[in-house]
Formats: sequence, structure tokens, C-alpha cells
Amino acid sequence: MIKIKEIDVKKITETVKDLCITANKTLPSDIEEKIYFCSNCEKNSLAKSVLSDIENNLKAAKDMNLPICQDTGMAVVFLDIGQDVHLVGGNLSDAVNLGVKLGYEQGLLRKSVVNDPLLRVNTDDNTPAVIHTRIVEGDCVTVTVAPKGFGSENMSGISMLKPAVGKEGVVNAILETVKKASNNPCPPIVVGVGIGGDFEQCALLSKIALCRDINIRNSNSFYADLEKELLDKINSLDIGPQGFGGDTTALAVNIETAPTHIAGLPVAVNIGCFVTRHATAVIE
Repeated sequence: MIKIKEIDVKKITETVKDLCITANKTLPSDIEEKIYFCSNCEKNSLAKSVLSDIENNLKAAKDMNLPICQDTGMAVVFLDIGQDVHLVGGNLSDAVNLGVKLGYEQGLLRKSVVNDPLLRVNTDDNTPAVIHTRIVEGDCVTVTVAPKGFGSENMSGISMLKPAVGKEGVVNAILETVKKASNNPCPPIVVGVGIGGDFEQCALLSKIALCRDINIRNSNSFYADLEKELLDKINSLDIGPQGFGGDTTALAVNIETAPTHIAGLPVAVNIGCFVTRHATAVIE
């Protein structure tokens, strides 16, 4: 007999609160290490200087316990909920949003969410969050908080391509999105790509891709090779750190895929700035 584990949603509130603060004040180690690596390898003197400024900014934020970017983002929360978990003690969405509210208040983080896209009155607590839930095997809940700043989010895009364009068409669509973005998303960027599914699924895949460790390549060798090819081509665009030219336009390209319709080839590009933030915790 399968034993159902009860998890009080208060634990989710507390976890989301802590992750909001952590993600905004601590850059994932894989990204920070890649910035230092690129700084050492960068040949363009101005680009090297800009990367050094970025390093100093990260160090100052750590020393003074401050957010690593003034745009502390819209909270995107991913919940992988084990199918053997019974959530008790309240409503899940309410628990997540309370965690965001507390995190942004206690962490002294900028509150950037408005209650309507046109009327634009600030909600004053950075809620509601964008919440994605998935039922998985197991008896725990994995929570990932990814605060998304809109300097980079505004530069993202989606292309509903015809299947006949093939790999070349996909590559061109991604490169055109990055070219159009230019210096606006605060490069060096992380490029999350979703290929397949339908209109909304490929966009979600591209955001999930941004939360993957940039040292981990796609498990399919075809897409792993495509990630490397795209990274090389993007870094040949000479956009460079903060748009001043150089070899380091992107730190990584991460691709996630899904099955799609015979008549479609959706491609979404979600761009993350040099502070592509995310933090994860497991509630057992």
C-alpha cells in the first residue's frame, strides 16, 4: 500500500519566502563561475573591463548583502509535487503568493508587479507570482523560484515556423531574436530555447531551459551539438558584455524540446541577463 505523506502548505510559504531572497542575492555558482572564466578568456580589452565591473558588482552585492540587480523581478515559481503527497493546511496558490509577499518584504526587494496590464496599479507586495505545477513521482515537493527581470524578458520572442524550414530556420529564428535584443538584456546573456509543443508549451520550455545548470548539455547529442553551435554563432555577433563588443555575448544556450504537430515547428527564445537567477529547495 502506498503511504501518502502530508505536507503543510506553511512549509511551501516558508520555502518560497527564503528562495525569493536567496535567488535575488546569490547568483547560481555555474553562472558566476562562467563569468569569471569568460573574463579571463575575453580578448577585447573593453569587454574584459566590463566583465571585471560585473565581477566587482557581484562581490559588492555579496559583501553588503544586497540584491545582485536592482530589478528583483517577477517571481516565477515552479512546483514539482510528488504524487504521493497530500498538501494540507490551506490553498497552494495562496501559500505560494504569501511566500512571495513575505520574501519581498523581509528581503527588502523591489516590488515590480502591477495588478492589471493597462491600469497598472502596483500590488505593493510583488504578487501574484507566475506559478507552474507538475505532478511527478515521489513523496516530496521541489520548489524553484526564478525572479525574472523584464529588461531581458522584454527581449524574448516566439516564432511559429513551418516544419520545412528545418534546423536552419530554427537557428536563424534564434539568432534574429538575439540580434534584435542586442545590448538591451544586459549581456552576457543566457539563452533559453524551447522547441516543439504548441504556442504556450514552447514558451514554458524556454523558461525551464533558463533554470538548467549552464554546464549541463541537453541529454540528446543532436541538441547538445546545436546548443554549442548556437553559442558559437551568438558569440560571433560581437555584441559583447553590455553591448560594447567582444567575444562574450552569451554564457550558454540551453535547449528543451517537446513533441509537436505535423504542421508546426514552434520556437521560443527566453533571454536571461547576466544575472539569470534561480534557486531550488526540496520539501520532504
